[in-house]
Amino acid sequence: MNAALLQKLSVVTDEEKAILAGKEAVNRALYYSPGGPSNEIDSSRVLTNGKLIDIRPNTRFVHFPRHTHSFVEFIYMCSGQTTHFVDGQKIVLKQGDLLFMNQHATQEILPASMNDIGVNFMILPAFFDRTFQMMGNRDNALRDFIISCLTDTNRGGNYLYFQVADVLPVQNLVENLIWLQLFGEKDRRLLSQNTMALLFLSLMNYTDKIHMAKSSWEQDLVIRLLSYIETEYRAAGLADFAKRSGMEETSLSRLIKKNTGKTFKELLMEKRISQAQFLLTDTELSVDDIAAAVGYENTSFFHRLFQRSTGMTPRAFRLSSRAARTEGVPS
Repeated sequence: MNAALLQKLSVVTDEEKAILAGKEAVNRALYYSPGGPSNEIDSSRVLTNGKLIDIRPNTRFVHFPRHTHSFVEFIYMCSGQTTHFVDGQKIVLKQGDLLFMNQHATQEILPASMNDIGVNFMILPAFFDRTFQMMGNRDNALRDFIISCLTDTNRGGNYLYFQVADVLPVQNLVENLIWLQLFGEKDRRLLSQNTMALLFLSLMNYTDKIHMAKSSWEQDLVIRLLSYIETEYRAAGLADFAKRSGMEETSLSRLIKKNTGKTFKELLMEKRISQAQFLLTDTELSVDDIAAAVGYENTSFFHRLFQRSTGMTPRAFRLSSRAARTEGVPS
């Protein structure tokens, strides 16, 4: 991390000075609202003046008791390490690690030392609206599933833990986010949303580095499945993934439907049609070649699926999307 950023983040805060002077607990007035839930950190305390996102260094030198948040929290370890218990699971965050928690996660933090520098991003769900729009409107089941883990109701797997210290693009994007919160002025919110979108897109390329609640092994499996469809859609098959996962096909089918609301066949078709839409818009490939490229040897079958899914023939979609793009270009 940039030395100037790290130095600014490592400054001992007034709260930490009080702790070092003998105060044995966190200052509840900084986090909890009178009359509110006794263990819920209130967004109105940590996000002021209409902010949708803000950061603060992790409070060191003290045990932070079990709590929840009325916002999404995202922790990045700049240096050292911190120990967390999230939904009862022990997580040791090391330098370069990321931890995302939704509003339903319970968290407890053990005391950190002087050189254990973490940054807490506090984010209201509305912040993600533009971020997710920027990630693309075409169907992407992997993206949608990861988003649901961060924003939906309590599913029993309320956190995502990324071990991405060795992924330079991710590290650079997080550092940019921190810089924007500390020093950004003009268009800070828009730039932060853009950067967060790029961060999510980058993380989706490293699903092998995502860890979830041990009690939610099903969600781990679903992420692997969706990543498999995302990358191997041309030849992907339920039997192949079941064999890779050591599961029986019928049990796997039920698990997929339970966690995504869709069948394997539906998820695969959505990905193939989405990729076909991209190829129709951005390449000069023939419709026959595109059908083959996304996994359909029978062109007539591809035509029927595409029209049923989009309401247009492939040729009509190509003409419409290109006309819309042309109309959007300034004269």
